[in-house]
Amino acid sequence: MPQIRLIVLLALSLFAFAPSFAQHMNDKASPCPDAVTTVDMAKCFSNAKDAADSELNSVYAQIRGKLETDDMKRLTAAQRFWIQYRDANCSAERSLYDGGTAAGPVYLACLEAMTRARTTELRLTYAVRLK
Repeated sequence: MPQIRLIVLLALSLFAFAPSFAQHMNDKASPCPDAVTTVDMAKCFSNAKDAADSELNSVYAQIRGKLETDDMKRLTAAQRFWIQYRDANCSAERSLYDGGTAAGPVYLACLEAMTRARTTELRLTYAVRLK
């Protein structure tokens, strides 16, 4: 019986130290493929999120500068709803890892990936205005 407990304890400890397989953290386009530790992942995804935010803000400002007033109002409203959606979606993903060390990096990775995708979406949607 003590051997079974030891085997179960070892098996559970392997799961505790297994790498996180969060959706956005392991995406092929992830900016942090070499980050292994939680601290490295958090730092890398935080920097990547900041860079993605800067790029989104730049593209958003470019687009706004080329829109008529009504189109600008619609874009502003859409962007506000998108931010609410992004934050809620990434919070939901983070909550899947509540209590674990991966929760923070998962949240940052999600924010980064969704922000990068939104930038691409805006570029495609407003391509006609960006010419």
